[in-house]
Amino acid sequence: MHKPQNSLFFTVLLFAVLGLVSFTFPKEGIRISDKITLSFPSLSEVFAVHPHKKDISAIIAQANSLDSLALNDTTTAGVLLKDTVKKKLITSLQYTNKSTLYNFFESLIELKKNPRSIRVLHYGDSQIEGDRITDYLRLKFQGQFGGQGPGLLSLMPISPSITNKVEAGAGFDRYNVFTAKDKRVLHSNYGVLAGFTRFASYKKISDTSSSISSDIKLTTTKLGGANATKYKKVKLFYGGAQTKTWCEFFDGPALSGADSLEAGGFFRVKEYNVGLGSLTHSFKFTGKDSPDLYAVSLESDNGVYVDNIALRGSSGTFYHQINASQLKQFYDYLNVKLIILQFGGNALPSIKDPTMAVNYAGYLRGQISIVKKLAPQASIIFIGPSDMSVKEGTDYVTHPQLENTRDAIKKVVLESGCAFFDMYDCMGGENSMPGWVDEKLAATDYIHFSPQGARKIATLFYTALINEYNNYIKSKK
Repeated sequence: MHKPQNSLFFTVLLFAVLGLVSFTFPKEGIRISDKITLSFPSLSEVFAVHPHKKDISAIIAQANSLDSLALNDTTTAGVLLKDTVKKKLITSLQYTNKSTLYNFFESLIELKKNPRSIRVLHYGDSQIEGDRITDYLRLKFQGQFGGQGPGLLSLMPISPSITNKVEAGAGFDRYNVFTAKDKRVLHSNYGVLAGFTRFASYKKISDTSSSISSDIKLTTTKLGGANATKYKKVKLFYGGAQTKTWCEFFDGPALSGADSLEAGGFFRVKEYNVGLGSLTHSFKFTGKDSPDLYAVSLESDNGVYVDNIALRGSSGTFYHQINASQLKQFYDYLNVKLIILQFGGNALPSIKDPTMAVNYAGYLRGQISIVKKLAPQASIIFIGPSDMSVKEGTDYVTHPQLENTRDAIKKVVLESGCAFFDMYDCMGGENSMPGWVDEKLAATDYIHFSPQGARKIATLFYTALINEYNNYIKSKK
């Protein structure tokens, strides 16, 4: 029969043994290999009060307050931002020239006078996967300035999205450039999404080659908001095939279009009208070779389209590897007026000292220069890295090179004539990530935001941006 005193004795003995180990274990740990060191917390670390964690309650409360505003109440958002800047709760956009964002602001004003479509491209790493952050920006912009549809989609996305589901048929494969150039690809025509898909591998086509068939199914969910489901057009961007490809397009179950996709070229567009009330569309392809399928776009004629271009693992240093002529054609055709670049997190683990941080920022300088040259009509905002934690004893603390990296990036961005949004400062600065994790607003990897956390960051960023727009409107009056 089990006796309670036996359990008590075992517990006391166990804690005594652990205490002895903690007292005698080397402070520097026991090195097992070049990459592995065995550590054990000291008694002082176990029972100490952890002073590192940042109180983020005021920031979260402010984000909640701003998110509860009416969809298009930008005036109130601006007033709230002015009040909270004094309390240092919300980070403002930084720039060295007031005209940095004027091109974008003027395009928003022009929409009310001369309806047309403009584009906001949101490039980023895994922090924006699944349409996180971008979906909120789209919701707010389209609510205020018009626009219907989620915009550009990959035909084989790396991660699932809350807004769209894409199902690729047999034979489809992805070819990317944003982490490293795919060695299977002998050209540099990667398109606006820095990658494309194909349903046939690269090979030389002859008259005796057999035809290949495959399909793509797109479904738009209602989670992206009402405007995201009211698009009227589906555009297919493609190029590069050795032969023509037969393409059938289905709006729901109904065959809506059937025609050949042209061979050759690196920028071709096929447009289909939709409007049967279905939110599911399919492409069926048949041909001896596959085109490079750069993207589809779900859109209408007028308003703002905010495109989520999530590039997992990327540090933002790939633009020089894409055919500049092709990328410029995309930017011109899409009428891009704002480009948001959100990178830095993937570079941080390899940055060991301030010099490496400066070197990385130097690479970004070249990439920003390319983007500015290819899209001179667009304003550019760079969103810096969020707080990222590393384990220090029993605590999670800010990566030792994060602030050096943030500072180096900001210097380059401002010197390049772009705007900078300090996401690290916005979320609370040093050692703020543990607070976001505790509130279920970030993952337990202490790097990525949860969907709820991403929405709060998006709220604070959008508020800062729309405040600048409101100030510009007032200055014009």
